[in-house]
Amino acid sequence: MSRNLYILAATLAFFALISAGMTLVPSSFQPGLPANGTLWRTVALLLLLAALASALIGVMSNLFEQVGRRSQGERGTAQRKHRGQRH
Repeated sequence: MSRNLYILAATLAFFALISAGMTLVPSSFQPGLPANGTLWRTVALLLLLAALASALIGVMSNLFEQVGRRSQGERGTAQRKHRGQRH
């Protein structure tokens, strides 16, 4: 699950870089595209924020998965100890 979120974050960050680069391109090279630099900067900022949010969610889900695996392993160890004491 977290791997998919990391891929999404990288893709959004890549598009944010492309949008930021579009502010440097003169309007004559952009036929049919918005030539307003502030529009490209706004899009780049929104894409960057979405990428950061996606990366944060990916990190948090990875941490929660690790905690779940660790607690499951500890429960298994405790059950094995308990069964060993009964016999």
